[in-house]
Amino acid sequence: MKKRVLINILCAAGVLAGVSCKKNFLDVTPTDRLSEAQLQGDSSLFEAFVINRYLGVRLQDKEADGVDPGFGRGFEYAMWSSITDESVYNNDDNTWLIQRAQLAPENTGIAGSLWGRSYRGIRECNYALNLLGGVVISPARRDQLRGELKFLRAFRYQDLIRNYGGVILRGDRISNLGDDFTDDALFKKSTIQECMNYVLAELDSAAIYLPADNGAGWLQGRATKGAALALKSRLALYAASPLYNAGTWEAAATAANAVIALNKYGIYSGGYGNMFLDANNNENILARQFIKNAGHTHLEIANGPNSYEGWGGNVPLQNLVDDYEMSNGKAITDPSSGYDTANPYANRDKRFYATILYNGASYRGGTVETFTPGGRDSKDGPNNWNTSRSGYYLKKFMNDTYPIINPWGNAGFQPWYYFRYAEILLNYAEAANEAYGPDVIPSGATLSARAAVNQVRARVGIEMPALEAGLSKDAMRAAVRYERRVELAFEEHRFYDVRRWMIAPVTENIPAYGIVIHKTGNTITWHERKIALDGRKFETRNYFLPIPRTEIQASNGKIQQTTGYN
Repeated sequence: MKKRVLINILCAAGVLAGVSCKKNFLDVTPTDRLSEAQLQGDSSLFEAFVINRYLGVRLQDKEADGVDPGFGRGFEYAMWSSITDESVYNNDDNTWLIQRAQLAPENTGIAGSLWGRSYRGIRECNYALNLLGGVVISPARRDQLRGELKFLRAFRYQDLIRNYGGVILRGDRISNLGDDFTDDALFKKSTIQECMNYVLAELDSAAIYLPADNGAGWLQGRATKGAALALKSRLALYAASPLYNAGTWEAAATAANAVIALNKYGIYSGGYGNMFLDANNNENILARQFIKNAGHTHLEIANGPNSYEGWGGNVPLQNLVDDYEMSNGKAITDPSSGYDTANPYANRDKRFYATILYNGASYRGGTVETFTPGGRDSKDGPNNWNTSRSGYYLKKFMNDTYPIINPWGNAGFQPWYYFRYAEILLNYAEAANEAYGPDVIPSGATLSARAAVNQVRARVGIEMPALEAGLSKDAMRAAVRYERRVELAFEEHRFYDVRRWMIAPVTENIPAYGIVIHKTGNTITWHERKIALDGRKFETRNYFLPIPRTEIQASNGKIQQTTGYN
């Protein structure tokens, strides 16, 4: 039994046609899968196998509703945001234990599939890379597929490193059932430094092979040179961060500048909210595209307000709401900001209105009512078992032209961004500030850290005040962290950002706050802060996730558990 569990990690079958590991004890040719000879002899089949490596397999309940999961959690019922201070998931779905620091190797919540799916994906990429030389295909096409496989493998390692720290590097090795699994070296973890060095080098190699463009439509969902360099930018930034301490800020700035220097991408000018409805724009570096009959979780019903028959899924927290600046660029805690406690949602950073539904917000021809007593979207409204725990509902990603009631098959076509240009600018700004300061333009670059942030803040329809010259490094650091907080909200960055900055003991030990809004007659009289989810907590061991106990057992205890979870 232990060997079979291990094989699920190291020797998993392909999604396309169930390509499996060799079973030496069988001499019957299977009829339910493709042979190596078939894959190598038909370039179309082989390319289809590679394309399917962008996907994984469903390993947990409520995972990838209706479609195979991609990278990260993406559009699920419970999103990754709901194990951070961005939101909580109304119906738990194994998220609350992470918010409450109750993770254990035997109980990993929604994070339990990351280890197994990542190593499965790595094995599949290694399998294809080992076959690639024998595929009947043009040299140019072979190079592109080689680049894609290296990128895909690197992406899987990214998910391992940022969730578990130092992990087991497999190289190009393919494990089969007949192999000797008593070799301790098979289970030895490399250091974070070794892991980062390996993956960054793989991305350099991938970028050489990959094209600048793949074309339009669904082809945008395949890796390009820009995607490889974007992943390198993210990982180089992580490597330089205090938690990892495995790289330099100068190297991270250089990696981000390599994407900027392509002169291919820009800040989308069609509206911040609209960007998340259609990836056919110049900010998209890599996104997962969805089509009819292959859509994702129907976001509108999953997250909509209860009076609209929505299920109020991932509900934003007051913690996030309070962090949005006023439209004049000042924090609400600044006495000169103009913030009015009686009218708290007026004149805020415009990204707030594209991200969060609040009491009084316009929505689908009506107005959101979370006030009590009597508010339609409060506990006093219809379908009140779906009332938001926090007093807010999610707006970002939602397409108001999609139906909430009976949406099945008629919604779920929004793209999920893996990389967009705003992230790259913020990666560059953070690294350049730490390495050189806010206003220095490094050799080989065209932007200072401050100028990069200002490009994001100047987005058409947002137009937040530019950061002024003369900021200190500390002030610039705070400005960059603010931009990442609001610009990248709900895009699976916050969980990793607060950890790599090592500020999680502060941000994750603050209670999960919501709001109760009281109304007397026709007047909102006051706002009362409440606890949306009790017991929120962070411990030192929570910087990284525990490896599921079944994986440790499958190795006969040879895999070293994450520190603090033994």
